[in-house]
Amino acid sequence: MVKFLFLLIPVFINAEGLKSLIEFAHQNNQLVDSKQLLKASKQKELDAKKSDYYPTVDVGAYYQNLNERTTGLAGDIYSGYAKIGLDIYDGGKKSALVKQKEAEHKASSYDVDDMKSALSLQIMQDFFNIMSLESSLVSKEEARKSLKVQLERMNAFYDASLATKDDVDRLQAAYDTNIYEMESVKLELLTLKLDLSLKVGKEIRLLSASKFINKGEADFEVIESVKSLEYSKRSIENLRDSIDSAYYPQFRLEDTYSLYDYGNTDRTHPKGVDNQNKILLSVNMRLFDNASISNTKQAIAIQSQSLAKHLEYKTKEQEMFHALAKERIKINEVKIKSAESALKSAKSAFHTIEQKYTAGIVDNVVYLDALVAKTNASSLYETSLNDLQIAYGIYYHYAGQNIEEFINE
Repeated sequence: MVKFLFLLIPVFINAEGLKSLIEFAHQNNQLVDSKQLLKASKQKELDAKKSDYYPTVDVGAYYQNLNERTTGLAGDIYSGYAKIGLDIYDGGKKSALVKQKEAEHKASSYDVDDMKSALSLQIMQDFFNIMSLESSLVSKEEARKSLKVQLERMNAFYDASLATKDDVDRLQAAYDTNIYEMESVKLELLTLKLDLSLKVGKEIRLLSASKFINKGEADFEVIESVKSLEYSKRSIENLRDSIDSAYYPQFRLEDTYSLYDYGNTDRTHPKGVDNQNKILLSVNMRLFDNASISNTKQAIAIQSQSLAKHLEYKTKEQEMFHALAKERIKINEVKIKSAESALKSAKSAFHTIEQKYTAGIVDNVVYLDALVAKTNASSLYETSLNDLQIAYGIYYHYAGQNIEEFINE
């Protein structure tokens, strides 16, 4: 016995719980990584816009050669310059664009959280659906063993001319149908496990029992997808404000320092290096653009209205799914009680009918009906237990909570 338990230790060690799978997926799922990279990209865009507040410094140089030198002019001119420039006033454009990028970055941050939340929900559903399929497979395996025993028994009776070919064929058909159903379940199980492995980011072999902690009604918070839409709407509104800046005068100050040297000169041209410093204050204001700015503003306003409609719908959708999730829990609790009662009755009936069938009191039709009823009832009961866990997970998700915080392994 001790040796047997020792052999089972690696199995339990390698079994994966729901909470650990979700945590691993958050760190290794490629879709989460993709959202993280987009967030990093938005941070760089924000940094770039903040840099616009600082002066710009440019340097340059050029060389000029005249094929035919003119009196008083150098044949070769060498020049270099350094220029510093600063926007003194831009009508609030920089400020609006920084706010736009801040909103975009915040939206991308919520996109990361939304991807993690959606991934957690999908993994949770796959996890408990796998548990249901595994329970169904166990029930069908028990039925297979019972059918095999009865089929061997009926074949022996047939060989002794105590049963008809029809009796054997009926049991054989039931046995083969059960095998067919088992293989179908195995395919479903394989599909779900491969899908779960893809989402988690590693191969999944064994799952350990996990349940949600029922803490009563959870606090309701806006889910991340709705928050992302809210900040996307703010981003559009800030972009519209940046367009307004075109109606204001733009002031810019520049200071350029240049050096010149000359070659291939005649005696009339000054010798040595020349220099010049030029300060420029410029003002620019748009007077006419054939309604280009106005149309751009209208287009942005329409985008804002579109996002507002989308935001309103998603807010109502969360409230609807949250209310529905509460009812799902209540309904699944009732279904568990019904499934438990049905299983108890099916087991009792099968036990009695199996004894009668062995004694030859009932035929194999009654036996097969009882076996199918017990198998289905067992599978239904286990599925109802797992469906309740799925209902809890959906409820916590649409309550705006991190579902992994409510998992007990």
